[in-house]
Amino acid sequence: MSEKTSVALGLFDGVHRGHRKVLELALKYAENGCKPAVFTFSPQIVLKKSTGADGYIYTDREKLRILENMGFDSVYSPNFSDVCGFSGEEFARDILAGRMNVAVVCCGNDFRFGRNASCGTAELRQLGEKYGFQVHIAEDELLDGEIVSSGRIRKLLAKGDIVQANRLLGDTYAVSAEVESGAALGRTIGFPTANQHFKENQLVPKFGVYKAETEIDGKIYPAMTNIGVKPTVEYGGLPLAETHICGFSGDIYGRFLQVKLLEFIRPEKKFGSVEELKSQIAEDLQKTII
Repeated sequence: MSEKTSVALGLFDGVHRGHRKVLELALKYAENGCKPAVFTFSPQIVLKKSTGADGYIYTDREKLRILENMGFDSVYSPNFSDVCGFSGEEFARDILAGRMNVAVVCCGNDFRFGRNASCGTAELRQLGEKYGFQVHIAEDELLDGEIVSSGRIRKLLAKGDIVQANRLLGDTYAVSAEVESGAALGRTIGFPTANQHFKENQLVPKFGVYKAETEIDGKIYPAMTNIGVKPTVEYGGLPLAETHICGFSGDIYGRFLQVKLLEFIRPEKKFGSVEELKSQIAEDLQKTII
């Protein structure tokens, strides 16, 4: 990378309001003639062991989409295994000063790097002086007196508090994945759904019904999403989101869809029959769509 860069450093899992302060700082310094860039890792790899069942918030694809929309067209996300053994100095010399040709580095107060996360912002400043780049630290983002963090957002999503989670994200949480074919039960009972599976080790919000919306071909549709494992029909697979899109009819199998969750309506429930399920869906629609 021959052009000088202004680089934001971080995992950016969820790209929440605190992450955005770091990213916006890098964009600010890019206005002085640098190319804005991001150094990050795949959360699937880094968070797999550290968070266990909580998992990561967004897939790489969704994270990259958000970064691109913010103005970053250069994102370096190497395999974690390729660089986790680097010392702090090797990371600064070979990755930042070498591969990324940084003029400015931006990160949060808690940023760690180097083998076994042995280095922090103090060491980064020292290495910046040695290798010729500036270091700027974004202040913590506070909301309701607490630091905005991915861990805090994970807890809110796990509780189904989607409204508060969206406040911390600074955006609307979205289920972002390709639409897959299913058993078509929804279609047979008058409520066709777009089915999207969560990935292995990905965080799954609280099982239940959500008020939602989605955009298809430039038009925003109100929607109702059920997240869970379809206990009434003994589905038995990985958790998925089933979204009934109000006012839309068409074939969207195989298309990438973003379903934004707006409000939690009720927990997932096992019904005694498909007829009971159908009746409950109609009732839920009164609370979400109509």
